[in-house]
Amino acid sequence: MEEKREECGIVAIYSKKGKDVAPLIYNALIALQHRGQDAAGIAVFNKKIELKKNLGLVSEAFKQDDLEIKGSFGIGHTRYPTSGLITMAEVQPFVYEDIAIAHNGHVSNYNVIKKELEDDGIKLKGTADSEIIAILLKKKMEIGLEAALKYVMEKVDGAYSNVAIINNELVAFRDPHAIRQLVYGESEDFICFASESCALDINNIEYVGDVEAGEYATIKNNKIVKKSVSSGVRRHCMFEYVYFARPDSIINKLSVLEVRKRLGEQLAKEHPVSADVVVPIPDTARSAADAFSRISSIQMEEGLIKNRYVGRTFIMPSPDKRAEAVRLKLNPVKSIIANKRVVLIDDSIVRGTTLREIVKLVRNAGAKEVHLRITCPPIKAPCFYGVDMATYKELIASNKGVEEIRRYLGVETLGYLSIEGLKKVIGLPVCTGCLNEDYITPYAKKLAKEKRDDELKCG
Repeated sequence: MEEKREECGIVAIYSKKGKDVAPLIYNALIALQHRGQDAAGIAVFNKKIELKKNLGLVSEAFKQDDLEIKGSFGIGHTRYPTSGLITMAEVQPFVYEDIAIAHNGHVSNYNVIKKELEDDGIKLKGTADSEIIAILLKKKMEIGLEAALKYVMEKVDGAYSNVAIINNELVAFRDPHAIRQLVYGESEDFICFASESCALDINNIEYVGDVEAGEYATIKNNKIVKKSVSSGVRRHCMFEYVYFARPDSIINKLSVLEVRKRLGEQLAKEHPVSADVVVPIPDTARSAADAFSRISSIQMEEGLIKNRYVGRTFIMPSPDKRAEAVRLKLNPVKSIIANKRVVLIDDSIVRGTTLREIVKLVRNAGAKEVHLRITCPPIKAPCFYGVDMATYKELIASNKGVEEIRRYLGVETLGYLSIEGLKKVIGLPVCTGCLNEDYITPYAKKLAKEKRDDELKCG
């Protein structure tokens, strides 16, 4: 409801028995649809790379004939543009000579690498990160796949998980800090790499594990072969657990659903409240709200019903238009809310404008009090690793303290989960750059300083 933008979704599937994989890639992209709704593509290999891609949802992007392309291994992508435009030139997989690649994440030093390539006389077709990664790989492939991947990992600053067809071979690789996730699984017939395990489940492929930080994986004699080519400090994206990933997924060997439950439990311990009913803001806060309810002994009810047949509502400049957009998506159940002290549970606050309208909606439904509890600590800084939070000025917590935010949102109390509580619950090393500017890569730190300086100059 805060119009947070999903990450892209990637998948690669290999058939051990030479079966065509395009239909399975399509299934996997359907499972990953939540990670990007603007475009989708499939590339398979059968003596050469064959590519099908289009704008729109997965079900809209492909015709039946597209799924009849022949190839025993291939890759797929569903896209939200964290950078670049939504044109056919930007739709992935991206093909460069004999390399096809699908990308999830964000190259922080994209502009630096782009200039270097252009100075070398290479003209880019679009603005997708996958294009520069493919070109960098191709430049070094004469020294071998492993050396080329090592070169890319040393040159590229940022977060990236990639699946690719390189020199007639299926390859999956992950950045040295493992910021973006990349899981894999295996069945009797197939091997699959994907952004989330739900893409394996839909094809009856069992989750096995994760490509680790700085690793690449290939397939030899129907077996997964993994090798480390670059080492770095692991920092998984905490926002995947808070918001992005599907609750039925496993990433980095952790159940997303179980993490969200523990986030709700920890939130109830850190910010107890006297109230009559706990109401989740659909959909990602539901698991946390259930756990908050259990720990606090306050009954949870579905007090806000989401209309699932409303498309994307664009950012509305006027209060009336924003309120209308919220009413299109949500309707309060007055019998649950009226004359009650309501605890609203949400996953995060980015800008706060939509959440303010939701609070008004609950007030108008007759709530006696509204208390807000958030399973993510205050988001205070931009993300340079793929999440669409680009500036300080758009982030409410970058400009206001908790008490100011409480007054702006119009609630009796506001409680955010602490960073310490978040880290404790997830139990893995996580990236907290957007929470406290502790960016893990040097170029992201440089960009953050430049952005802050620029925004201060602009007032």
